[in-house]
Parts: sequence; structure tokens; C-alpha cells
Amino acid sequence: MSSHAPGKTKKTSSGEHTGKRARIEIIPLIDVIFFLLATFVLFTLALNKSGGLSVRLPAAETSQARDGKNAVTISITAEGTLAWDKTPVPLEEFIARLKAWRQVEPDPRVLINGDEKALFQQVRYVVDEVRKAGITKIHIETRLRAD
Repeated sequence: MSSHAPGKTKKTSSGEHTGKRARIEIIPLIDVIFFLLATFVLFTLALNKSGGLSVRLPAAETSQARDGKNAVTISITAEGTLAWDKTPVPLEEFIARLKAWRQVEPDPRVLINGDEKALFQQVRYVVDEVRKAGITKIHIETRLRAD
């Protein structure tokens, strides 16, 4: 009878070593996969953030994910101030930036990021000035309505 302690190797008659076999532990692997999944989800959510000022967007049932490629975000606050991406701008500078941006961007798009309490007249003004600059792709950002 051979006394063989666990974890120790034993030499066979042919000279080969036998012993405890390596095995893959599945629990730490699952932990790593969940960590990577959570990191990916958080990173993806961070990519979908608005490029404009923080405003309370109006709710809509047909909201879709935003695509910020070749786009500038024009924010309209509840007080009526405008911002180019995250930089507040006066009306004159807003119009000048629109015209200059139209010249350098081959396929320009405008995302209007308006507060739900902003006056419709302010939104109409922004849309009108964007069209005057020759930009036809205008999107109004909303948030998904919670039922």
C-alpha cells in the first residue's frame, strides 16, 4: 500500500512524476467577467452624455440614443441663455460660430439641448438661425418618459 500525501508528487516505475493535477477555478473567472461587464456598461453610459450644459430635458416616448458625430450641442437654459457645447455665448457670437462651423464641417448637425422650461420662442430662434447658416440636420434632445 502506497502512502501518498495530497499535493506531493510520486515517482512511478517508468520515472514519471504523478501528483495533483492543476484545475481551473471558475469562481474567480466569473468575478473578473462581471467586473469587466460592469466597467464596460459604465464606460458606455459615460459616452452617451450630452455635450451641452446640464438642463432638464423635456420627456418624450419616442426618445432615441444621440449620435454626437459631426454635431455641436446648442443648450438653451430655462433663463433663456445659450451655450455652444458647454460654453455660454451671447447671441452675436452664437451666430458667428454657426457660420464659421458650417464652413469647416462637411456634414454639420446641431443637437438642441433645451431645458423643458425654456420658452418655445427661444427654441424657434435657435432653429431659425441654424437654418439661416445652411445647416439642415437639426435634432432636439429629449429624455425617455418614465411610465
